[in-house]
Amino acid sequence: MPLSGGERTRFMVDAMLGSLARKLRALGFDAAYFKDGTDSELLSRTGSEGRVMLTSDRSLASRARAKGIKVMLLRGKSDGRRVAEIGRGSEAVGVRLVRGDPLCSLCGGELEALGKKDVRGRVPQSVEGRHRLFFRCKSCGHYYWRGTHWKKLRSLANRLGEK
Repeated sequence: MPLSGGERTRFMVDAMLGSLARKLRALGFDAAYFKDGTDSELLSRTGSEGRVMLTSDRSLASRARAKGIKVMLLRGKSDGRRVAEIGRGSEAVGVRLVRGDPLCSLCGGELEALGKKDVRGRVPQSVEGRHRLFFRCKSCGHYYWRGTHWKKLRSLANRLGEK
């Protein structure tokens, strides 16, 4: 369920945290994934887009702070720990965590709800038989449904509030 109030939090996720970027999108955050380019380009884009940088690179975090960019240095080895760090550390860097509706984990596009008849032949037949509600990305066309991965994401969302 999305959090209320204002525009969703916008993150820039560095190349070492691609899995985290996908999960943050599914949780309803605007998470751009910077996988190609130099650190200088990453810093420039993060600053110009007004995003919060997420990185596990101490040197990069230090350079971001020196440029006045909000940055969170994540030390956790798992995405669960990293999400908990974001929840705990957001206030310290002056970031209000605001989620919107889930986004496509692949491209960050908006999702539209579909029924069984709309996905016939587009998702595995076994999945079609077990679910009634589906989602399709308006940008890349990827399909989603509330399977076991959805439950794991809900558990991950709960880690945002861990202190």
